[in-house]
Amino acid sequence: MLLSVRSKLFRHSRQAVRALVAPAATYLKPFHRGFSGSTYEHVMHEHRMNANVLNAEYAVRGKLVLMAEELQKQLKQPNHNLPFNEILFCNIGNPQSVGQKPLSFVRQVLSLVVNPELLHPDKLDITQMLFPHDVITRAQNALKETAGGFGAYSHSMGVPWIRENVAKFIADRDGFPADPDSIFLTNGASDGISNVLSMLTRNEQDGVMIPIPQYPLYSATLALLGAQQIPYYLNENDKWGSSLSNMESSIQAAKDKGVCPRAMCVINPGNPTGQVLSYDNMVDIIKFCSKHRLVLLADEVYQSNIYTSEAPFHSFKKVLFEMGEEYQGRFELLSFHSTSKGFLGECGMRGGYMEVVGMHPFVKEQLYKLVSISLCSNLPGQVMTDLMVNPPQAGDASYEQYMREKDGIVQSLGRRARKVAAAFNAMEGVSCNDAQGAMYLFPRFSVPAKAAAAAAAEGLPADVHYCVELLNSTGVCVVPGSGFGQEAATWHFRTTFLPPEEKMDGVIEKMSSFHKEYMAKWG
Repeated sequence: MLLSVRSKLFRHSRQAVRALVAPAATYLKPFHRGFSGSTYEHVMHEHRMNANVLNAEYAVRGKLVLMAEELQKQLKQPNHNLPFNEILFCNIGNPQSVGQKPLSFVRQVLSLVVNPELLHPDKLDITQMLFPHDVITRAQNALKETAGGFGAYSHSMGVPWIRENVAKFIADRDGFPADPDSIFLTNGASDGISNVLSMLTRNEQDGVMIPIPQYPLYSATLALLGAQQIPYYLNENDKWGSSLSNMESSIQAAKDKGVCPRAMCVINPGNPTGQVLSYDNMVDIIKFCSKHRLVLLADEVYQSNIYTSEAPFHSFKKVLFEMGEEYQGRFELLSFHSTSKGFLGECGMRGGYMEVVGMHPFVKEQLYKLVSISLCSNLPGQVMTDLMVNPPQAGDASYEQYMREKDGIVQSLGRRARKVAAAFNAMEGVSCNDAQGAMYLFPRFSVPAKAAAAAAAEGLPADVHYCVELLNSTGVCVVPGSGFGQEAATWHFRTTFLPPEEKMDGVIEKMSSFHKEYMAKWG
């Protein structure tokens, strides 16, 4: 039933579906008609703009999502004739958009620092009735220590006392000191990563090693910079671990093509794969980077999303320092963290930090110059970063509620991860590694020959064809594996497990029923 309805929708939206694999200039053509009948020749035009922009793709917010948004508009019509009543956006790690509640403590402190009038002596009696004592104290101290308050620009590296708290968090986590003057507060992790990549890549012959599958921030940014991607494949049969032999083969193939490898990106815990790297694997990566003189970019934004004691998180800085002076004194490492992920899920606040280790002083000055061009990262995001690294402590008025909310979120995510992975592994022709961390699963599925032929006839990769049919049948929006990269002749998709726990069984039922009908139709 669902697939028959979907088939009608698919035929009616054929032009939109073909746009999924078309260049940006093609699928945005409706917007080109801004001036009906106008003969004006635009200065910026598809043939008169930076070609690197056209080449950049970002699947997480890509063309399938545009289709989902159009369906969402259609659902608002009284007689929408769709076989579902809501769109379930499982395409992006955006927890609060699908129902995760913000932690009380962080929002309470933030509300006071952005509205300091509530701390005025004339209003303090009322404020004390509404907010816990430790929240008020934190807000008062934050305002006292921040010149100009939180509506003024800060130091370009970030508010000094917040950087000090970040350094303390890192030192407590790793057991090794951290320097506040090596901390840059950023708008999420993405800004820091983009800035570093722009400094690393000098010309079109420079390349950066990125994991496959990868988070498309890396491929898109390298495309914008006109630099080369050097893919190294993760081993799906070994819990998506990094293979030293694969890395060596990858870098040699790049050198054979005249590419100059400059850096290596590692996402740990993994996105889209959900793996947590073992300590030994991390040692191998550091030795590999040292051998080939690569800067290591450690994307560690999911470090508090850990769902099994068998795969603990270790930071690359900790591993590097435990390897001794032979490595730590001769190694360049940049690590990234964000308020968007973990149990906070404060994506819209755009908070985060970058720590630089072993960077040449001149290059560090240039990095400072680069971030200064944007003046500073946003101040609410900086506050959120402080609240992430410096939560309530035992004995504080907010501590018990904070821990209750935090543990509830992390434990629920773990239950959802296990439940969804088990459901995928019960489906015909589907296999899925468990998520040891992060907030995604990346199941592999087989595509019947008839489905592959139908996808080819539509000009679509087989995984895109599958994901479009899933969306049109169920309203569940996931991202095709081709948007992240995958080994040839394999097909995957990425999904979050972020919908509320009470909705998760319904999501699983929708996907399981669809897959059964899909295999029956095309098998």
